[in-house]
Amino acid sequence: MFNINIYNKILKEIADFGKKTEIVAVSKNHPKTSVETAISYGVRIFGENRVQEAKAKFTDLKESYKNIELHLTGPLQTNKVKEAIRLFDVFHTLDREKLAREFVKNGELHSKKFFIQVNTGREKNKSGIFIEDLNEFVNYCLNDLSLNIIGLMCIPPVNDKPKEHFSILSDEAKKNNLSKLSMGMSSDYIEAIELNATYIRIGTSLFGKRL
Repeated sequence: MFNINIYNKILKEIADFGKKTEIVAVSKNHPKTSVETAISYGVRIFGENRVQEAKAKFTDLKESYKNIELHLTGPLQTNKVKEAIRLFDVFHTLDREKLAREFVKNGELHSKKFFIQVNTGREKNKSGIFIEDLNEFVNYCLNDLSLNIIGLMCIPPVNDKPKEHFSILSDEAKKNNLSKLSMGMSSDYIEAIELNATYIRIGTSLFGKRL
């Protein structure tokens, strides 16, 4: 069940740092009732990892609560793009040219926002653009495809200090004239707030262990 005390604690920490970071309440693998509880407390920004799960939970809720902002925080297959565009407002995991082209092919995108996922740790088992390819990919998405790229996203390697990767992401965003950062989860959000994260993606701390 959604923990409003933890949510308020994080809001206070953001305020204490004097930042404007927003919380994405990641509700993946948690029931619709938990989302409804969060909504009753005034939460309006949610994250989901899978299109079908999000569709089951949020189709009706977005009709009832017009100010809900739904973020896709997990990887997206190209065959799910058309469905995802109908449902999500912000995409955090744009990680390859094929996916970028699929977005352009499949819908009206003027209101959609995109983060490019950066593989700051060069991990072979993780998605994301390598830093040496980032500038070219940003320019391709902005200039060739006219996608609304607003910032960069990363997930630090498990055994590395997250702050180092958040610093890299922040530097790369500045180099590419992007103002927003999606970084920080339940275990490392404090470091992300300190380094001016736009969004922190919080799941376990707010909703408990995944079902």
